[in-house]
Amino acid sequence: MTYYQFIQAVEDRMKEAVRDSVAVCIHTAEKNNGTIRRGITLTEQNINISPTIYLEEYYRQFQKGSSLDHITADILRLYHEVRFQKPWGEEKISAFSQVKEKLIYRLVNREANRKMLKDVPYIAYLDLAIVFCVLLEMTKYGTATMPVHNAHLDMWGVSKEEVYAKASENTCRLLPDEFSTMSAVIEELSKVPPGLGGEDEELGGEEMYVLSNRIKSYGAAAVLYDDRLACIGTYLKCNYYVLPSSVHEVIVIPERAALGKEELSAIVAEINRTQVEAEEILSDRAYYYDRKERRLCM
Repeated sequence: MTYYQFIQAVEDRMKEAVRDSVAVCIHTAEKNNGTIRRGITLTEQNINISPTIYLEEYYRQFQKGSSLDHITADILRLYHEVRFQKPWGEEKISAFSQVKEKLIYRLVNREANRKMLKDVPYIAYLDLAIVFCVLLEMTKYGTATMPVHNAHLDMWGVSKEEVYAKASENTCRLLPDEFSTMSAVIEELSKVPPGLGGEDEELGGEEMYVLSNRIKSYGAAAVLYDDRLACIGTYLKCNYYVLPSSVHEVIVIPERAALGKEELSAIVAEINRTQVEAEEILSDRAYYYDRKERRLCM
């Protein structure tokens, strides 16, 4: 079964499984880095915010032997957990006073998102772009957000600098950063019991760290938080490299333990090509933090 046939089959089964008041349709979206994703959108009567459940991962499960019945049941379960139960009033986004405390920012690659950046306000940062969205809801499954477009600035009567100022205040408050050793992150992902984290932990010589936010979603933006990079430099007692492993996190390596910047950039580029989903790639470049200048540079 091809991916398109799989999507059609899931759509048909979902239409049979939901109430008559819920419309089911295939939705195609252009996401970060110009990637195209397809999913199932479920629209309820009198509810103007509809979840889209993307199907790429489910198709991989299907190829590994998972049945359509099992996949449909799992999508239906997820839908009931993430669905909005009341409409989002348009008046809540028509005035800047209604959204300003919910504005947050994200970091994306500037070159890979040239088309998208024509329609949205952004701030250039290194080879990246700081873009904005309104955080509508945050659950254990992720976030519901509304991208901020140039039309929103016109409607609100504000500049992108004003939006950036509010987003700078809000993002670190709503999405606090998390700075951990690499072994601690791996231990958490694999649920390895404390004390069995590997050789680095036994030697006490951990030299790789991960910076993200606590929900691990677009956490690379934590490099923008006030004084966060300076505090890391104080902790490490040296300059350091920042490797953009994805839009969700960056890896920090002290200069004393790092390869040269060209080698690090080559490693980042290779990992992006072989291990990171196209939608999640941030940059192929390694960055360098200079403690004296208090600045991240390319």
